Amino acid sequence: MNFKKLFSLTLLALSISLSSVANVTNPENDKKIKKETSEEKTIVGVAASNDNFTTLVAAVKAAGLVDVLNSKGPFTVFAPVNDAFAKLPEGTVGTLLKPENKKLLTAILTYHVVAGEFKAKDVVKAITDNNGIFVIKTVQGGQLTASLKDGKVILTDVKGNTSTVVLTDVAASNGVIHAIDSVVMPQ
Repeated sequence: MNFKKLFSLTLLALSISLSSVANVTNPENDKKIKKETSEEKTIVGVAASNDNFTTLVAAVKAAGLVDVLNSKGPFTVFAPVNDAFAKLPEGTVGTLLKPENKKLLTAILTYHVVAGEFKAKDVVKAITDNNGIFVIKTVQGGQLTASLKDGKVILTDVKGNTSTVVLTDVAASNGVIHAIDSVVMPQ
């Protein structure tokens, strides 16, 4: 399985899983209630259970990255929320979801995925330990630059576009998801 595809899928899953999920199977009987935490679900499962990541999940499926992002990991996914995809020029998402654009979609998605698990405190520490910037190598092979602005982690892609981390440390069985407010783009 392609490492790039694995990271892309992980990123998509991260975007989808910005919040913890509780699944109550039988609310009338406390003894039979099963609460499913995000730690029991993979990145894809967490994202798929969150309405903020429907676009990301659709993209992960179109790119064929579901199996990769369901694999052992661990991964850190900087997951764009639906509103992040909505900021793209009109028609972009529809075009990317077409089968003939699978390679480009995979590159974009894997650009949001990092090998290893990096919780928010780890990212902030790396930024402060490195004079205010932390260069992150993505599964896609490109780099994102993390910095702090007004107490928030900002990601800058290779084209100079920025995205703000809006939710951190959404746990999954194979990594962690941080929701971001804009889609970052590789070279």
